Amino acid sequence: MKQKVLLVDDEKDIVEFLTYNLEAAGFEVAAAYDGEEALAKIDDKTDLIVLDIMMPKLDGFETCKRIRAMKNHERTPVIFLTAKASETDEVSGLELGASDYVRKPISPKKLVARVKSNLRNVEAAPKRKKPRVIERGSLVIDRDKYSVTIAGVEKPFPRKEFELLYYLADNPGIVFNRETLLKD
Repeated sequence: MKQKVLLVDDEKDIVEFLTYNLEAAGFEVAAAYDGEEALAKIDDKTDLIVLDIMMPKLDGFETCKRIRAMKNHERTPVIFLTAKASETDEVSGLELGASDYVRKPISPKKLVARVKSNLRNVEAAPKRKKPRVIERGSLVIDRDKYSVTIAGVEKPFPRKEFELLYYLADNPGIVFNRETLLKD
């Protein structure tokens, strides 16, 4: 079964060119031309998303945030493919949950290699069902409600901090470096 890539860019010629090359490499490709259309086209068969940042209606950063909030797509690889070349933009993209950040222009062979690499990383990751509620002593983390309770008192957490706390509590006794935490 072919792996499905959702390619999102407002430049139709880039979408056509990259679609041709991804299909030649054996991928099924769906195309979208803005963030809203991308969100509408994501389904359970979407294995990876290549996403531009500068698009009409909904930019790539906001689209990525919404993808990460979708059930079943919290860990779907997202590759930003963009002309935005600043370090700040790259860091922002990776902190939003992108698995890779690639600057335009890029050769089709290099993009195909990046897509394959990101898909391999997903396949290599252990598949285990994440608990919906984690209890560690007086700490209770409820993933469905996005709530954290410490000694019976609910504490508000911003989304990123909640995700980090959940990840660390779900992997007790393991020390992670910054790169691993940013990637996951």
